[in-house]
Amino acid sequence: MMDKSRYVLMIGDQRLTASTALSLKQYAWQFQRTSCLIEAEKLLLSAPIPIGIILLESSHTWSSLELEKLLSLSTSTLWVALLTVDSLQEYETRAFIARHCHACITLPLNPEEANYVLESTLTISELLATHFGTGHSPPDPGRKIEMIGNSHAIEKLLKDIEKIALVDAPVLITGESGTGKELTARLIHDHSTRREGPFNAINCGALPAGLIQTELFGHEKGAFTGAGKSKVGIIESASGGTLFLDEIGDLPMELQVHLLRFLEDHRIQRLGSLREISVDVRVLAATHVDLENAIESGDFREDLYHRINVLQARTPPLRERPEDIEALALHYFQKFRAETSCRVRGFNHDSLVTMRQHPWPGNVRELLNRVRRAMVMCEERLITPDDLGLERRKDVVRARPSLEDIRNCAEREAVTAALARNRNHALHAAQDLGISRATLYRLIDKHCVPRPLDSRA
Repeated sequence: MMDKSRYVLMIGDQRLTASTALSLKQYAWQFQRTSCLIEAEKLLLSAPIPIGIILLESSHTWSSLELEKLLSLSTSTLWVALLTVDSLQEYETRAFIARHCHACITLPLNPEEANYVLESTLTISELLATHFGTGHSPPDPGRKIEMIGNSHAIEKLLKDIEKIALVDAPVLITGESGTGKELTARLIHDHSTRREGPFNAINCGALPAGLIQTELFGHEKGAFTGAGKSKVGIIESASGGTLFLDEIGDLPMELQVHLLRFLEDHRIQRLGSLREISVDVRVLAATHVDLENAIESGDFREDLYHRINVLQARTPPLRERPEDIEALALHYFQKFRAETSCRVRGFNHDSLVTMRQHPWPGNVRELLNRVRRAMVMCEERLITPDDLGLERRKDVVRARPSLEDIRNCAEREAVTAALARNRNHALHAAQDLGISRATLYRLIDKHCVPRPLDSRA
């Protein structure tokens, strides 16, 4: 039985690879040799391979593009170049090694030195596999989605999702753009009794006003010019499942009336039809705007607000969960590793510190975009703050705050976050923090935090 932990794929001229394998046989390495790139590709895709040796000859048997494609197939395989000292002097060869290889071994071979290189490479390969996984399993489109993070804010959201999923009432999901409102809606659906039914999502702000009604409710043949056949609307097609209305605050006022009527009796009427259709669907809605302010300004119906706001979930902004930033960054790094050079291995210390200091106005969506762009643009082994397009805050390095300053800052942030999570309700915020309401008011006054609406209660 072959020891897969010391399994090495060697690609190149059969004569040279055979002599190399024979020289290293005493060190218990197991070699699979091939001179065919197609066969090498099949081997890389069939099972995890910790180390690959690529013979780079000055005659350039293969093109650089062919080799780059091959070496990028497996993100967990570390490559070692095998070449002569003369070949190492060529600029293109050195550039190729610098970009794609972990190490190089020169010919004529020194078995002891070559074994040392392979042992060191194997150690790094095992560390990478532990940290990032093998990188050989293709993404599973049917895999359950998950929420990344272990912060208090995320744990609270997940507990809320579990409770909300058990009942069949409408839900309003609030939160800033990029905080994962649709992900929250999908998790509610996946944990509900409707999980086997469809999950239909529509962005109310992305469709022209004239199309929203037909998209939601459908239409009959001949209902308007161009309606050559009947169309089932998104609400009707979601029967037995969940309907997610993203950015419901952008829904035109006339459509709000129709949606309100549907929420009251779960019956719809296609455009151009006189017949009502009963639809069994749960409605989840999301918005990044304050609907209470929209009600005051006359842009949103109060009766619709109360209909969709039976249950509520709030997605926290990234600045309230800085302890999750590294886990999120590593998650997206692993997700997009196949798109970039296998040379990039992760983030340096400065980039992790800088990411925690950044306010992330675009939240998780901004983090994803910055990580993905940095992985493509990075020319070193580790991503730096410059690759992410972030500047480290100099004031954090120079300020050297006292213990009292740190305590005051932490108290103020905790109070502000608790009030935000509990919609400015003092009693609930105090219970969230595990303190009395009197203590909460003392902290509010101490740190000049605006008093909540129920402060006189």
